[in-house]
Amino acid sequence: MAVTEHGPAAQKSAADGTKGRAAAQNQGEKKMAEIRLDKYLAGAGEGTRSQVKEKIRKGSVTVNGQPVCRPEQKVDPAKDVVEAGGVRVTLQTNRYYMLYKPSGCVSATEDGTQQTVLDLLPAGIRRGLFPVGRLDKDTEGLLLLTDDGPLAHRLLSPRKHVEKTYFARVEGNWGQEDVDAFAAGLDIGDEKPALPARLQIGRRRENGMEVLITVSEGRYHQVKRMAAARNGRVVYLKRLSMGPLTLDEGLAPGQYRELTEEELRLLGTEASGSPGRSVC
Repeated sequence: MAVTEHGPAAQKSAADGTKGRAAAQNQGEKKMAEIRLDKYLAGAGEGTRSQVKEKIRKGSVTVNGQPVCRPEQKVDPAKDVVEAGGVRVTLQTNRYYMLYKPSGCVSATEDGTQQTVLDLLPAGIRRGLFPVGRLDKDTEGLLLLTDDGPLAHRLLSPRKHVEKTYFARVEGNWGQEDVDAFAAGLDIGDEKPALPARLQIGRRRENGMEVLITVSEGRYHQVKRMAAARNGRVVYLKRLSMGPLTLDEGLAPGQYRELTEEELRLLGTEASGSPGRSVC
């Protein structure tokens, strides 16, 4: 067992270490704020990487009024003025919202007869947004809304095995045998069994129990079908997390907010100003 040091000396050492880490982090953030010129132009919609490289080499791109001929030159989106053909180019930023999806609405951008998750947002910010994945109409909880297609692909790609945790009330009487069955991978009627999942059994109720179920797939009605495979029936389902995102407990059903800088960093987006590495 490790021994933890206490007292003034330990406090001073910790403080010195914190200062050092903070200085290194600030320096790293400054470096990460700069991106390649060709990447900046491509992200601003000026063309593909090869197309914008050609523009740069032809001398039609300037940074702070000076012609630039090197696609790899670094620019700071927050400070530098980039122009292409005499027209200022601004980097397009994506939008990210955490929604507490309520029961009763569908995870779609539009529907002719039912309320959608986008209907919960003001009309002025809906354009271009879409839900990352879907929750059943009667399921509530965390849903990410964005216009960032590459991020959505990373979160939803079967190859990534992004974990999603659900709180459920289940009619049934599960025990260790069921925990083991979830961990082994359940047969839910598809061509292949479900990937191993985590089942945590919580409070017992009069007609069942409360559980946490963590899966790394996104099959149709997956949690409900997994419960049915163990003679259980889901009567309430709420998604608590998806990858590094956790539902904000301060949100009520139907409410939303923008993602924080830290959440964006954990997702590996560049909207935070720190490209970083995606944990997805």
